[in-house]
Amino acid sequence: MPFGTLLLKMAADSEPESEVFEITDFTTASEWERFISRVEEVLNDWKLINVSSGKPLEKGAYTTEIWEDKSDEITFADFRFSVMHHYLVQKSTDKNAKDELVEDALPVAMQDLLCMNNDFPPRAHCLVRWYGLRELVVIAPAANNEAVLSESKCNLLLSSVSIALGNTGCQVPVFVQIHHRNRKMYVGECQGPGVRTDFEMVHLRKVPSQYSHLSGLLDIFKSKIGCPLTPLPAINISIRLTYILQDWQQYFWPQQPPDIDALIGGEVGGVEFGKLPFGACEDPISELHLAATWPHLTEGIIVDNDVYSDLDPAQAPQWSVRVRKADNPQCLLSDFVTEFFKLCRRKESTDEILGRSAFEEEGKDADISQALSKLTEPAPVPIHKLSVTNMVHTAKKKIRKHRGIDESPLNNDVLNTVLMYLFPDAVDKSADGSEARTNTSVGSIPPPESEDSNLYIQFKSAPSDSLTYKLALCLCMINFYHGGVKGVAHLWQEFVLEMRYRWENNFFIPGLTSSAPDLRCCLLHQKLQMLNCCIERKKARDEGKKVINLEKQKDTVDRDYPKESDKEKGEVGKSWESWSDSEEEFFECLSDTEELKGNGQEGGKKGIAKESSKETLVLKPEGRLHAYGTMKLLHPGQPLYVPVTQEPAPMTEDLLEEQSEVLAKLGTSAEGAHLRARMQSACLLSDMESFKAANPGCCLEDFVRWYSPRDYIEEETVDEEGGVVIKGELSARMKIPSNMWVEAWETAKPVPARRQRRLFDDTREAEKVLHYLAIQKPADLARHLLSCVIHAAVLKVKEEESLEDIGLVKKIIKQIISHSSKVLRFPNPEDKKLEEIIGQIMNVEATIARARSLKAKFGIEKCTKEEERKDLEKFVNSFLEQPEVSVLGAGRGPAGIIIHKLFVNTQRVAPMMPYEEELKRSGSMDEKRLNSGMSSDFPPPAGREVILRTTVPRPAPYSKPLPQRMYSVLTKDDFRLAGAFSSDTTFF
Repeated sequence: MPFGTLLLKMAADSEPESEVFEITDFTTASEWERFISRVEEVLNDWKLINVSSGKPLEKGAYTTEIWEDKSDEITFADFRFSVMHHYLVQKSTDKNAKDELVEDALPVAMQDLLCMNNDFPPRAHCLVRWYGLRELVVIAPAANNEAVLSESKCNLLLSSVSIALGNTGCQVPVFVQIHHRNRKMYVGECQGPGVRTDFEMVHLRKVPSQYSHLSGLLDIFKSKIGCPLTPLPAINISIRLTYILQDWQQYFWPQQPPDIDALIGGEVGGVEFGKLPFGACEDPISELHLAATWPHLTEGIIVDNDVYSDLDPAQAPQWSVRVRKADNPQCLLSDFVTEFFKLCRRKESTDEILGRSAFEEEGKDADISQALSKLTEPAPVPIHKLSVTNMVHTAKKKIRKHRGIDESPLNNDVLNTVLMYLFPDAVDKSADGSEARTNTSVGSIPPPESEDSNLYIQFKSAPSDSLTYKLALCLCMINFYHGGVKGVAHLWQEFVLEMRYRWENNFFIPGLTSSAPDLRCCLLHQKLQMLNCCIERKKARDEGKKVINLEKQKDTVDRDYPKESDKEKGEVGKSWESWSDSEEEFFECLSDTEELKGNGQEGGKKGIAKESSKETLVLKPEGRLHAYGTMKLLHPGQPLYVPVTQEPAPMTEDLLEEQSEVLAKLGTSAEGAHLRARMQSACLLSDMESFKAANPGCCLEDFVRWYSPRDYIEEETVDEEGGVVIKGELSARMKIPSNMWVEAWETAKPVPARRQRRLFDDTREAEKVLHYLAIQKPADLARHLLSCVIHAAVLKVKEEESLEDIGLVKKIIKQIISHSSKVLRFPNPEDKKLEEIIGQIMNVEATIARARSLKAKFGIEKCTKEEERKDLEKFVNSFLEQPEVSVLGAGRGPAGIIIHKLFVNTQRVAPMMPYEEELKRSGSMDEKRLNSGMSSDFPPPAGREVILRTTVPRPAPYSKPLPQRMYSVLTKDDFRLAGAFSSDTTFF
């Protein structure tokens, strides 16, 4: 037990509790000691205390491999510091590499100081570029506005780091950030067994003239290391000069921007409807940076002083190039999609935007007698003489009564062009206005199966050849070029008027397949498909009436009608009590009819049926389609016929959701379950009535054998005479008491489909669709069609990418498709996620524009040699994926020659640089240097980087030889020296 604790215990035993006195512990750690302890804890938590060995990294590892970091927070009194651990993730195949230690090996950081494989890395932490380290720890103030400014605090932190490194044995260098954050000033230390490296830094705004060249830097380095040896060991030198090309005026930007004024003025020829524009309106490449590097030099091989320099970039052994991208270049496709997305946030209705509704009747202020006068008006113009313009002529008059012609958002030329594009079946073929509107087809031929053709399923948009898809493109174009939200509202009103005209005149809507609404598409596309289904049913019913009248004239007794969707609505009685009076449509459970599809079976129907008002004693077969193979009725023995049945009612996803809610509200009670089963089996009754009408004398077993063969079980038995007899019976579920099938069969009367009540009321459903379309706001319309616009944008970037063949863009497009598939499948996706998708599309468009700009500048299209052309294309595409690209052959390679010409042409058209004039005036540059190739072909370097390395014993001649390194960077307004000087702590 500690001595202090023992005294407290003895005092508590000998004195009353109230008389126990407090003992002050004067061994409490200070804030400084706690800070050091906390630093040690962080290093231990990150497992940086183990001595590790490392091998020299491969060339380019700092750029190609991944950098990761860890962070933590510590405090010194009330001052918060953030601790960051930056390290390179190495792909090591030997898991026990860290255990293989070399005796008296230097720390990995000291070995990295001399490594030349990764000089001047383009993508790394600044300390990595200055010192060539693969791993380091940085302690910096946690708040951005705080800084360590005083020298005493800096020394205190550095002392704390030194003590922590010594206590833990950590060999990872630790840096402390001092001064203001934007100056990037660091001091640090690295310790090893008997060795230490001090990291020091100098940062100046003005460059001393004596240190602007290699000779002056060598003098600084030699004086700093203070090597007592004579002669001094060889100093290894690496030099990098950076030249900037900014003037691209002699190279025209390949993207020809559209004539915006002409488009706004109403001319349609600038951008074709149905095609999205693509490309940047400005050059997306602002600068080209050429880095000429001399990687391995020794003192005396090259001369660079204030009088003369051998550093001619044209003769540099290594060239590397990077491009500076323009900040947020304006791109046409991105602007189109972004502006359309902004519509989703608008709150106005169509009436608020355009004024009085175009769908209001003029008779609101007219006398009621005017309505009767229509009965005496001349016959209307024949349908085949109408065109799209004629269709909406009356409606336009109503609009113009309340809005002048000049106030119309869309002029007639633009409006007619759009309508003709959307409805090509109404294009005028002659001057007299006759048109080519057809009724023989309900939709276009489905496109071939491919990844692009099925992309609409993933995006829940619409097929690329559909009316919905074309409408989205037109609205996008109108919104950007022709009136914005007002133009969108105007076009939508005209579109709804066209939909009503086609419904009233039995004209199919083009660009829609002849099928039930496709639930994989957007809701607006489903609504248009529903309207097309209504037109199809109405047209078929009208034609069916003609057939019936013809039959009555011929007095045909036993005629099988062809299968029609909705025959005439006969006067039939009520069936299945009062619930069948409802006008609503309900679900029905699926039947097991897959096996009989090839035999012409029609199963799994939906709807409501009525009984015939009177069942005659002598039944005649009606509504037969064809014989059902060789199957016969069980009792009469007559052939079994497949009846003509009503088509199931098509449903859109919002109607399905409504019906689901209705069925769910019925509850789980016995009565609710029974009613729900009846509602779901409404079509079953209709099919039973059709079956009874087609097969007089049939029984339930006959119907089950056709409708659901799995519920009729047949067994082979042997009779008394030894013959095989096949006996059948209904399944167990058909024999359940109060079975819905039995009840429906007893209720059903023999009524053919043509005399049954319609399962699908096309008139009511069409009016519901038209009302739904009419009340849509521009924001609602944009929400519906945004998936189609994104779908079109993705197809556009895929088309443009195929012309360039850029690997990076292909990866991004796959990410866009994957992301969009997850976001757009929901009814109301979040705006933030939609903005992310649009941002990805903007990134792809800008990337392709950059590739085209670079190809134009490097003259790839003019290259005649195929092999050289491929090399240049590969070189240009590398800019899109890598921060810096090496030039094969430096200034003598194909790409290097082109880059050299770019600088030469720029130098010829540009006047003498002020910097050169100043140097010539001051005498710092002689005539020979000024007239050298460097001055004539290239501008003065925008940046000079020099790395000096050597290995010398410090601080005494008998000390261990250790690595020394100094990095220097010189720009127009910045001069920095970053030195790493090692010393022997054992023999000093």
